[in-house]
Amino acid sequence: MSELLDHSVRIRVAGAMRDTDAGRWEACANPPGEPYNPFVAHAFLDALERSGSVTARTGWLPQHLLLEDAGGRLLAAAPCYLKSHSRGEFVFDWGWADAYERAGGRYYPKLQIAVPFTPVTGPRLLAPPGAARGTYRRQLAAGAAELCRRTKASSVHITFLTEAETADLGAVGWLRRTDTQFHWHNRGYATFADFLAALSSRKRKNIRKERNVVGEAGISFEWLTGADIREHHWDAFFDFYQDTGSRKWGSPYLTRAFFSMIGQSMGEHVLLILAHRAGRPIAGALNLIGSDALYGRYWGAAEHHEFLHFEACYYQAIEFAIAHGLERVEAGAQGPHKLARGYLPSLTHSAHHIVDARFAHAVADYLERERRAIAEDSAFLAEHSPFRRGQAETDGF
Repeated sequence: MSELLDHSVRIRVAGAMRDTDAGRWEACANPPGEPYNPFVAHAFLDALERSGSVTARTGWLPQHLLLEDAGGRLLAAAPCYLKSHSRGEFVFDWGWADAYERAGGRYYPKLQIAVPFTPVTGPRLLAPPGAARGTYRRQLAAGAAELCRRTKASSVHITFLTEAETADLGAVGWLRRTDTQFHWHNRGYATFADFLAALSSRKRKNIRKERNVVGEAGISFEWLTGADIREHHWDAFFDFYQDTGSRKWGSPYLTRAFFSMIGQSMGEHVLLILAHRAGRPIAGALNLIGSDALYGRYWGAAEHHEFLHFEACYYQAIEFAIAHGLERVEAGAQGPHKLARGYLPSLTHSAHHIVDARFAHAVADYLERERRAIAEDSAFLAEHSPFRRGQAETDGF
């Protein structure tokens, strides 16, 4: 598709990240002066494809949207995929698909503007800052709607986008959806003990007990980044990841090659936390490092130990964030149990363009009811903050 939007810009579709200009992509995705998001980096998205994790065979056909000027220079972009299922998205539309198909429609294929397998908020309509940013976002959205028409897809879904992008899309008629995650926020803590001191007595004692149980089991931890992550570390972690992936999803999303690729191309943004007992690794948690946040992504274990998951994924991440001056830890989807461990609720956003007007109206009604339910849930969660009164407030509502 090469769609003329006006006399000066066009939308083009790239069938692979390797067909895009890596330097120009980065200038749109992670422009200087703005927080670095590793998941929209060219290296990360390219590794997903080159490793065989994201392909037409796995149900993610790359259809990246490129907004270019008349000379072919990339102005803005969006990571986009034609999908034959709804797996690996974390904004669940299975009910929408079932209802539409029971009514005689065909929900798949659909278009997904997202980072595959990654429930992390970040820019999705990638445009550099400046007066034209809003215009570029709207042009990308128009290009997505046109690609939807040409591919005979039922809809376009942009997931875990920023609040500003959501507002821009809502202004041009896209449906808006919200959900909740749990994030830890660094309130200027110098040590983990400072963080504990901000909690209520009962929550503080519970975290200390959980950490003590793990320590008494003879388990120690190491943090590995950059060149310190060797192939034998990835081998061990991949075994852990496969075990967790097979239990949660039936088959893991990511191939072994993917981990080596991100280790080689963006290792300075990778944190691998390995747990050791009796001289060998028994569990691991993979995180990515942004300029202001640590993002917890995958975890797995070869041995079951009480509270090991909480230590490897939550408490070690908090310690790393404090040590490196990061503002927050985002520990992924789901998990009200994170609240008791200092992770506060925060809103996430998605935007949806549905071709069938009648179905779009029904979804809009559903989303209105869902937003009310989330607002009620947020009020309930706010009453159960783990922090001492006056120490912290619920974030994002």
